Amino acid sequence: NYLLGVGRADCTGPVAEIPLMGYANPGQVGGGLLMRLYSRAFIVADLDDSKRVVFVSADIGMVSQRLRLEVLEKLKSKYGDLYRQDNVILSGTHTHSGPGGYFQYTLFWITSKGLIRPSLNAIVNGIVKSIDIAHQNMKKGKLFINRGTVENSQMNRSPFSYLENPASERSRYSSNTDKEMVMLKMVDENGQDLGLISWFAVHPVSMNNTNHLVNSDNVGYASYLFEQDKNKGMLPGEGSFVAAFASSNLGDVSPNTKGPFCVNTGESCNNPQSTCPVGGATMCMAMGPGNDMFDSTRIIGQNIYLKAKELYKKASQEVTGPLISAHQWVNMSDVSVELNATHTVKTCKPALGHSFAAGTIDGVGAFNFTQGSVEGDPFWDEIRDQLLGEPSNETKACHKPKPILFSTGEMTRPHPWHPDVVDVQIAAIGSLAIIAVPGEFTTMSGRRLREAVKKEFDSHGTPRMDVIIAGLCNVYTHYITTYEEYQVQRYEAASTIYGPHTLSAYIQLYRGLARAIAKNTVQDLPRGPEPPVFAIGNITLVPPLIADRAPVNKTFGDVLQEVRQQYQVGDVAEVTFVGANPRNSAENATEHNFLMVERYASTSDSWDVVQNDASWDTRFYWTKGLLGRSNVTVEWHIPHGTEPGVYRIRYLGHYKKKLSNTHTFSVPFEGTSSAFEITTQ
Repeated sequence: NYLLGVGRADCTGPVAEIPLMGYANPGQVGGGLLMRLYSRAFIVADLDDSKRVVFVSADIGMVSQRLRLEVLEKLKSKYGDLYRQDNVILSGTHTHSGPGGYFQYTLFWITSKGLIRPSLNAIVNGIVKSIDIAHQNMKKGKLFINRGTVENSQMNRSPFSYLENPASERSRYSSNTDKEMVMLKMVDENGQDLGLISWFAVHPVSMNNTNHLVNSDNVGYASYLFEQDKNKGMLPGEGSFVAAFASSNLGDVSPNTKGPFCVNTGESCNNPQSTCPVGGATMCMAMGPGNDMFDSTRIIGQNIYLKAKELYKKASQEVTGPLISAHQWVNMSDVSVELNATHTVKTCKPALGHSFAAGTIDGVGAFNFTQGSVEGDPFWDEIRDQLLGEPSNETKACHKPKPILFSTGEMTRPHPWHPDVVDVQIAAIGSLAIIAVPGEFTTMSGRRLREAVKKEFDSHGTPRMDVIIAGLCNVYTHYITTYEEYQVQRYEAASTIYGPHTLSAYIQLYRGLARAIAKNTVQDLPRGPEPPVFAIGNITLVPPLIADRAPVNKTFGDVLQEVRQQYQVGDVAEVTFVGANPRNSAENATEHNFLMVERYASTSDSWDVVQNDASWDTRFYWTKGLLGRSNVTVEWHIPHGTEPGVYRIRYLGHYKKKLSNTHTFSVPFEGTSSAFEITTQ
């Protein structure tokens, strides 16, 4: 038995004008909302409350070092030494449709237009609030673990790299992706459901890089379905049951199961360079199972949800035993790795290869870069040398065969471009060991890491450990491929920033943590070098907020394009209002709800809310016009099972008003559509 607490809090942040984090496409900025982003927190304490472990899964691209340091700072001021570097794991789901701008290392500024304080604050506050809620609701309960296979939901997007791994190793596995879902179920002492964490390796990139609506993608939709199912009668984002679908070793795993096709000609581009005969690599895109990206998100999310539901129902293997956590900071640009008794190798200063700029079949890069590039391109190299300086010979040699595009470890203006100091962390909850990794391990890298950690536990008297990888934790260091995959330099390998021996270094480090946990010598682990915190205010190319303006003879919230009078299930009800910048609302309230669908109740002569902006069936679009004008369009995709009756759509916003040249303030307003009827047929 343990003390258990679960909590969920909004961490959406600004849904307009902020670049979305994931595809590294500066043109992909937020322009509305499909689903809200949440932080989901789980606290496990032993019954005498002497030890605690916190696991957080947040609907964000990844956890950045700056984000982690600020969250831990806030926890320390609230709770003293209760929640610390070693016992708090922060993991990102890796959605590619959440606001960016929460990084202190310069490389990430390029695509997310700097450090954007409102974006960072929303995530910090959301994570802390979710932990607060879990902390306040601790109760006696039990943990159960279960595992099962998820079909038809992934494919390996770099199969040619995977094939470089030794045949003897590949023959031990039936697939080139990990299809296993591991689930941790939480109930209180009366058997009441509290929540669950599921770990499954898949990229949340069912929504592609043409999307401008903030959302949590396929795994977020799985959370949404599970929470809606358990919190009956509640609106999305409400209710006490918390379901997290967390990331794992998803480095080379795509949900776009139809595979890569040339957008222009329709032929397959499943080749080592992911390139098309006409238009090259930029035309090669992977397709999901649905007829558009929304449909694909729904299908993959539902697959994951249905498997989780089945595993949850049948979970019977109880997790018991002590709580132990271990954490170290490591300078990853200078680790000596003993491969065997006679052979020692080293990691490198961080650098990105040419294929990094090619992107992947889930989101192609700019320019004419192709994957699998082991030669540099003189044209781009020259531009880089002029702008950023040429990589040193030492870095070039260390990273071979990677042709270096950005020698980020040697770039320090205005601040370092990439981290040197990285977190390694393992938390053991009885027989369950969670390896918190700082990035994206590929399928085979993850298998090697899990196996090495399991062996370490076995050989020090802690057999039968369930070892899982939690991805995108604590600090972002891109990808981690195997040494063999590294040799062919596709996107994942070009983004393995500490060189060919990155994986071996991590395996050595995590084995050290596992050994300390098994032998109960965690207190003797060196803390390692503390990561830097750069003094950065709000440095950003995001346009400043200006006063909003309504058209002549109109006011904010007026309807510009009305709904129809009648709809059927399956139709889309749509209304356009005179709008204002949604960023005003994010700065006023962390949990501002932009829209409501309401149903008329004749018995009480009142309107009841049936959907909000976190609902999968509603879409909130913001369109920027000139000189402070903008429109808002709300769509409601009327789902099956909607009761016939009279409905309306409401829009809630804030407009910025100028008091003087230096002072503005925000004024709340709302708009309402005409009433419309939904008929059965």
